[in-house]
Amino acid sequence: MNRQQRMKLIEYQNRAFTEGTIEFINNQWVFFDKETEEASLLDEFLHQEIELFRFKRWKKGILFEDGKLAFSDEIFHLKDQDSVRIRKLLVFSLEKLLDEMNDDAFFQFITTLNSLQFSVYDCIYCYNQLSFLDASERKSGVNFIVFDNQEHICNVQHHFSYFEKTNDRFEFTLNSGKRMIIEKISS
Repeated sequence: MNRQQRMKLIEYQNRAFTEGTIEFINNQWVFFDKETEEASLLDEFLHQEIELFRFKRWKKGILFEDGKLAFSDEIFHLKDQDSVRIRKLLVFSLEKLLDEMNDDAFFQFITTLNSLQFSVYDCIYCYNQLSFLDASERKSGVNFIVFDNQEHICNVQHHFSYFEKTNDRFEFTLNSGKRMIIEKISS
């Protein structure tokens, strides 16, 4: 699995975006989160990629001042009540942990998490023990990750042992009592 395949798997996760509408109020663009109804200034996302719903599909563009959204071949001007979505950022320690996992462990972790109706974007806490270990050849420890999908909480313990063999063990526990354990050993 190459870097691009990993990014695609993460990119198409559920709840990867904050969706809402925009309004032009007091000479400023205001974003209203569809889920929480919270308001924030759209200027917080200047020079970042956002998506605009136009012509019955989402179009990716870069947000600029004065409500301009630049696409590869054209510029749109935002309108009152336009639907936009903004990609959420991953919890930094989780992002680093995913980068450090080998391909098989990465794939097993993501697909199992998704099968339990969770997304990597549901992460509310991640303790990444791997980031505290030096570049020594022998690494072992446990990472703790907590996810909340608004219906359930999932705690994941990632036990790892990287010696002669690579061992990744994921213990998923939901607040409903459901548990699942997956172990991946490779040489």
